[in-house]
Amino acid sequence: MRTMKLSELEVSGKCRIVKVTGERAIKKRLLEMGFVKGTELYVEKVAPLGDPMELVLKGYHLSLRREEANDVQVERMQGG
Repeated sequence: MRTMKLSELEVSGKCRIVKVTGERAIKKRLLEMGFVKGTELYVEKVAPLGDPMELVLKGYHLSLRREEANDVQVERMQGG
């Protein structure tokens, strides 16, 4: 499957996390928020100007800036 950046996923898109990259502090923060390999999530909505994105993962809602979402590599899932 083709991987892509989380920031490229459209509203209602479902995906699975493949890899988290980025600077050490950002990577650590993302991992602490639950962005670990294999986690499934979907994009619930995006702000009118495109930033931030509202995601649902592990049963909770999370807003993430597109800049941070660029550091999360995902693969699209069926139905997403």
